[in-house]
Amino acid sequence: MRIFGIALAAALLAGCASAPGESTLAQRVEVYPTEPSEPIALEDQQVLFWDDATRADRFRRMENFFAGIEATHAGTVRELPEGSPLPAEVVAAVDAFLASSNAAGIMVIDDGKVRYEKYGLGFGPEQRWTSFSVAKSFTSTLLGAAVAEGLIGSMDDPVTRHIPKLAGTAYEGVSVEQLATMTSGVKWNEDYTDPESDVAKMLNVAPVPGESQAVTYARTLEREAPAGEKWVYKTLETNLLGVLVEEATGRSLADYAKEKIVDPAGFAGDLFWMTDLTGGNIGGCCLSIRLSDYARFGQFVLEGGEGVVPPGWFAEATGKQVAFDTPGFGYGYQWWTYPGAYGAQGIFGQAITIVPEDRLVVAVVSNWPVASSRDLRLQWGEVVQTIAAAD
Repeated sequence: MRIFGIALAAALLAGCASAPGESTLAQRVEVYPTEPSEPIALEDQQVLFWDDATRADRFRRMENFFAGIEATHAGTVRELPEGSPLPAEVVAAVDAFLASSNAAGIMVIDDGKVRYEKYGLGFGPEQRWTSFSVAKSFTSTLLGAAVAEGLIGSMDDPVTRHIPKLAGTAYEGVSVEQLATMTSGVKWNEDYTDPESDVAKMLNVAPVPGESQAVTYARTLEREAPAGEKWVYKTLETNLLGVLVEEATGRSLADYAKEKIVDPAGFAGDLFWMTDLTGGNIGGCCLSIRLSDYARFGQFVLEGGEGVVPPGWFAEATGKQVAFDTPGFGYGYQWWTYPGAYGAQGIFGQAITIVPEDRLVVAVVSNWPVASSRDLRLQWGEVVQTIAAAD
């Protein structure tokens, strides 16, 4: 599987543009735009080329280097009571993975109770860590919230109904559901090693006043297959989903997430979500929260998100909307599906893995030595299986 790796080049000093609703947000205590205290040069913003020490330092404080929007923690924090410890042999296996994979923290919630919580790399429970593509599943959840509110009529709505500036582009005739499942049929190159790939260039495009960079770049793309017939992993399409939600709600993703995720899930810490050059949140990447809050989000999803998303939303969103050649694996609405489980995942070893039958949520934040590793991802799956099999 290809895991999203964004060239953070576009997350410059976004203070030159206004985020959706910024004039309102700036007056609110709960959600507010931020400027980086240690802005870094453009040539230093390619995360794939940061060395190990730089990643370990910056992943825990991305808000120092990039502009974004902050949402404060929940008014009522969800308590995570301590459960019985995992069996010693399981603890040993998780400890070993924590050390060998360069993880910064792992938390296991079993039936709502914490059975394992450990940290590495000098990281701690009150610090935040970046998400990379784990953010995609947050954006998907905000999509569900907008559907529940009737701000998006249905998943069959044409994308152009909500983003009119895509009319006449390769996204003409693409539905919201096809955007959410990355089956638009639009041609795309997500090769992180190629500086000329779409994923490397999409946020380098010059900002156009009044238009998201995602929309600006989408205008340049061509179609390669009929909508709904071909799955290709495209980070741009999550960025477009973010634009769609912001257009439908009239609010930034961070602001909407405060109401629809942070508060109902009971986050203990503040959320930081990076913005692009136009000041809008980047839907496909780059929010930062505590390890415990990644786990709280997973628990919120496991429990169904009552009152936030439509009934049955998560069964559909985390279901196998697209089946892969490998049995049991597939893709939903910005969620990966595995045999007996589903989850969110991002480069350098970020993940929330949920095993519904066992009422199990396992969250990990990491600084893998490489952006994407099939071996490490498989090892993570094995660790989750080991935990699920424990008494």
